[in-house]
Amino acid sequence: MTYNAELKQGLSQLSLVFSDRQIQLLEAYLALLLKWNQTYNLTAVREEQRMVSYHLLDSLSLVPHLQQGSRLLDVGSGGGMPGIPAAIACPDLQVVVLDSNHKKTTFLRQVVLELGLRNVEVITERVEAYQSEQQFDRITSRAFSELSEFIKLTRHLLAAGGQYLAMKGVYPYEEIALLSPDVRVADVVQLSVPGLDAERHLVRVVAE
Repeated sequence: MTYNAELKQGLSQLSLVFSDRQIQLLEAYLALLLKWNQTYNLTAVREEQRMVSYHLLDSLSLVPHLQQGSRLLDVGSGGGMPGIPAAIACPDLQVVVLDSNHKKTTFLRQVVLELGLRNVEVITERVEAYQSEQQFDRITSRAFSELSEFIKLTRHLLAAGGQYLAMKGVYPYEEIALLSPDVRVADVVQLSVPGLDAERHLVRVVAE
């Protein structure tokens, strides 16, 4: 199965309906990730076939949980996951991808330029130092830090009524137990990522 067929099958399994243009953009993003990864070490997963499930489909499993938001912050975005796939999937969503690593944000700016992603802004900054004129109603991370640290460093950026969407592997019992009393876990959603033989969970946290 080519990665185009794997991507289309995975989207179907995730119940996501994309236009041909959106699929082309995801494929173009994957091609850039493969190309730049040879020099910039953006991700440990280097095989094209594995990148479809580990990066594209895993990131896109977040999409059904973005429907109520208008501004998304992806903290520690690295090679752009999940922010770039989310921005392609939701063109009306304003996405900020943030990372303190200059090489990674150089790559992300190239992605935005080549793919023409007008709804994406790239920021090179440590998240605790980042200030935004507009706060975010959704803040996500995929491999940034444990939950309490993630929330502590981004609290100033969450809009009233907003949600944290933390993408995790196994069910993070210990991390949840360490959360401060001024935040509440709304739910923990078990994600099923096509082609990914590993546990995945989405932890949705709200500030009280």
